Amino acid sequence: MEYFLQQLVNGVTLGSIYGLIAIGYTMVYGIIGMINFAHGDIFMISAFIALITFLALAALGITMLPLVLVIMFVVAMVFTGIWGWAVERTAYRPLRGSFRLAPLISAIGMSIALQNFVQLTQDARVKPLAPQIQGGITLMEGANENGAIVVQLSYMQMFIIAVTVVLMTVFSLLVSRTRLGRAQRACEQDQKMARLLGVDTNRTIAITFISGAGLAAVAGTMFLLYYGVIDFYIGFLAGIKAFTAAVLGGIGSLPGAMLGGLLIGLIEVFWSAYFSVEYKDVAAFSILAIVLIFLPSGLLGKPEVEKV
Repeated sequence: MEYFLQQLVNGVTLGSIYGLIAIGYTMVYGIIGMINFAHGDIFMISAFIALITFLALAALGITMLPLVLVIMFVVAMVFTGIWGWAVERTAYRPLRGSFRLAPLISAIGMSIALQNFVQLTQDARVKPLAPQIQGGITLMEGANENGAIVVQLSYMQMFIIAVTVVLMTVFSLLVSRTRLGRAQRACEQDQKMARLLGVDTNRTIAITFISGAGLAAVAGTMFLLYYGVIDFYIGFLAGIKAFTAAVLGGIGSLPGAMLGGLLIGLIEVFWSAYFSVEYKDVAAFSILAIVLIFLPSGLLGKPEVEKV
């Protein structure tokens, strides 16, 4: 039981990171009907920006941890938001009226360009970071034939889960209660009609890309702090899994993206713990395939209605 609970905590933590990335996918798809395949690399860039910020602050003698963390998150969100805007401005906006395959190819090209940019500027070696938030609380103690088992919830895990819950709540209220959210929902339903009614669709779509990039920045910074190692390739793996989470939960649904992220994280962790770690990705994608057979729109997604 103790081992199960520890893996549950680990799975929720990992799923929270996937969920934040998945929200960026689902927001972009919801508003323009296209997948931003460069989003995983935006996540990767944010982790590097956070690491560079940390090293710069250390060089300046700024070591007070709360201040360092706040600056890391703010700088990562600002610069990653700029990257998100640049992706929308260069890879999507010029091709918005083109056939649907063109923006997809452009986004994949942008993804490759971002990967190679980071590889050239930061080299291909793994970048480590010593643990910054240490300690935790003991939830349960037990024993089995292998010895004592302790269920711990680290302060870093508590921080990740709390930040995820807060951001999920804020973005849900943003979409449902604010003027920007109404503009986003109007663009999702019919961009041409929204434009005729006075909605600045270009601005709304750009803000959506920036918001999704900001969430990816938070996820990237927390990934760096939690795992302590990053490289130029983490964006591909995390991006694919977050995209899987968005599809599993129902692409276009914010709660669905978070639910999908939690499920992917739990499947990955439990499969690694009880079966073979080499096949954890196979297990996650298999569950996705099974769910889509019976629920083609995902767990919380809504069937698309063709406008005629």
